[in-house]
Amino acid sequence: MLILNSKIEHADAVFARLVLPYELRENSRLRTALPSGEEVAIFTARGTVLRHNDLLKGDDGRIVQIVAAEEPTYRVVCDTPHNLLPCAFHLGNRHTQTEVGDGFLRIYQDSVLKEMLEGLGATVVEESARFEPEAGAYSGGVHHHHHDGDSHSHSHAHGPLAPIPKYQKIHRPSDQHS
Repeated sequence: MLILNSKIEHADAVFARLVLPYELRENSRLRTALPSGEEVAIFTARGTVLRHNDLLKGDDGRIVQIVAAEEPTYRVVCDTPHNLLPCAFHLGNRHTQTEVGDGFLRIYQDSVLKEMLEGLGATVVEESARFEPEAGAYSGGVHHHHHDGDSHSHSHAHGPLAPIPKYQKIHRPSDQHS
């Protein structure tokens, strides 16, 4: 079994490409198989999200390129950037994983969210696309800029986007109130 445990920035040659949906790219422990059928185990630091075109180095020196799978998503657009802001606010308020692009938002398909966004005046279009949602504010500081139509992204380390509380209670609607 090939064990992938080091993220690298550049490689002269790629041994294989591994296509994964976002749900699997956000796991720090994953067992899967390459297109050749060879089993592979991915071990990354907790909180690591694998992005399209990331390179992982195996314990034997082989390099595997991560490819973001096309997934059923909605592309959300408005007639002005100002009108897109309430959509972003309400998606964030619902803790919805959201990709922020140049003049658009992208989310997984969800009929309830679609209805809400259309009620806010957005145009919501079904599409099959690579899903690269924003990292959370406490994610450790790598932000990805996405360009619609481009096949690449640019990563820039910025540090945490907000102060990280020592203890943080996340409130969910299902929490019991005493």
